[in-house]
Amino acid sequence: MERRHKVDAGATLDSAGKRAAFALFYGPLHALCVMQVVTALRARTPVHLLDLGCGTGAAGAGWALVADTPPRISGIDRNRWAADEARWTYRALGIDGTARVGDLKRLPVLTEHGGILAAYVLNELPDALRETVTTQMRDAAARGTAILIVEPIARSITPWWDQAVSAFASTGARADEWRFAVTLPPMLAKFDRAAGLRHDEMKCRTISVNL
Repeated sequence: MERRHKVDAGATLDSAGKRAAFALFYGPLHALCVMQVVTALRARTPVHLLDLGCGTGAAGAGWALVADTPPRISGIDRNRWAADEARWTYRALGIDGTARVGDLKRLPVLTEHGGILAAYVLNELPDALRETVTTQMRDAAARGTAILIVEPIARSITPWWDQAVSAFASTGARADEWRFAVTLPPMLAKFDRAAGLRHDEMKCRTISVNL
């Protein structure tokens, strides 16, 4: 999972082991990071949150869990297993959300009351599709839609980052790099140690608009 493939290669969740790693380890880490970012930004919560490449629903759920008034979440993922898992996540956490199988070539039109979350998904997309999605999000931001993009801090994974920041410049977006000290839940900490990792600090970079 650390050496991820592009989504269109179809390999990110192509085995039971990868799916388990994502559901039990990476998904919760993504949720924790989104929770930290949303809290640090003091982000307003959209009425309707579109979670792109929602995976198990963890990132969108993380936003909902720290919101004063949780949003209604619509997740989109091209992987059927992931969409099923996202629906389970929302039910288990009492979140008003649903998820469907679909691609990101044409996003639903949202208003100033809506928001788009793209957490750890743009780095998985082929260049052409990433540019298409970025353009759609920029246009949505110009209409007042809240946008939050979250990606790993490593430049080797996001060589396109500066281009994305420039694409949102006209919308008044802010770009941030974050480092948060965290104490992982016991089970997640056990997985972390077993993987030879040490997440006592979480790092990510974000682009945010209208938050």
